[in-house]
Amino acid sequence: DQDDNSYGKAIVGTVSGTSISFGSAVTFESASVGDIPGICFDSTNNKVVIGYRDGGNSNYGTAIVGTVSGTSISFGSPTVFESANSRKIVNAFDSVNGKVVIAYRDYGNSSAGTAIVGTVSGTSISFGSATVFNDAVDGIGLNYDVQSGKVVVSFQDDGGFAHGIARVGTISGTSISFGTEVTYNAASTIAPDHVYDPTTEKTIIAYRDSGGGSYGEFVEGTVSGTSITFSSPVQFSTSDAVPYDMVYDTNAKKAVIVFSNTASSSRGEATVITP
Repeated sequence: DQDDNSYGKAIVGTVSGTSISFGSAVTFESASVGDIPGICFDSTNNKVVIGYRDGGNSNYGTAIVGTVSGTSISFGSPTVFESANSRKIVNAFDSVNGKVVIAYRDYGNSSAGTAIVGTVSGTSISFGSATVFNDAVDGIGLNYDVQSGKVVVSFQDDGGFAHGIARVGTISGTSISFGTEVTYNAASTIAPDHVYDPTTEKTIIAYRDSGGGSYGEFVEGTVSGTSITFSSPVQFSTSDAVPYDMVYDTNAKKAVIVFSNTASSSRGEATVITP
């Protein structure tokens, strides 16, 4: 909330028909926060987990557990998962192992792409040891692939040619390991975002292809073991586009992506993706 010292806040929405109503906003961090796209639902414990950069604590990577009750949400105490400046924070929930995975860019380790496994207990979360999945990254996307029981992380390889690369992660206890790197876009790739398609049992990755007119594109990935293969890219925008978020509509069996159309005054637009 920039009008309130950039404090971190959350609010509960209730959908009715084509409308949504909201309860009261609740502060989860009384300090400037950033990189809050890191949020997921822990269906094992019926909690939400928010990952963020805590500007009031040296920009450390921090997570907090939220409990929804009616139209309100309450929070436990924050837990630091990385004692260094952490950016590009994204979360996913592994429903088989009952674990939260957080991936982030570790500025304390030369911008290395890093992942860590969290375990929720009550209103707290604890973490295992961090694992590096790439020596230098920029944008990061992450999702849980239900069919394979794995997580898929993709990133802009900041240490190479900024290509779009993905790896498959396997959780064991409180640790995570990764398979080999697979390139899904051999050109500069910006702002990858993920969603899992339960109909086709594939992971969809949307991104800005800066090597191909800066158009918005997506690919479909199929996980096998600890590796992933990809379809040919498909454009979702014929103008300069930066993906912001993507969700899957289980009724329509389609994905919806929200993006910034930088060729049109950076206005927000949305489009439907049919895998």
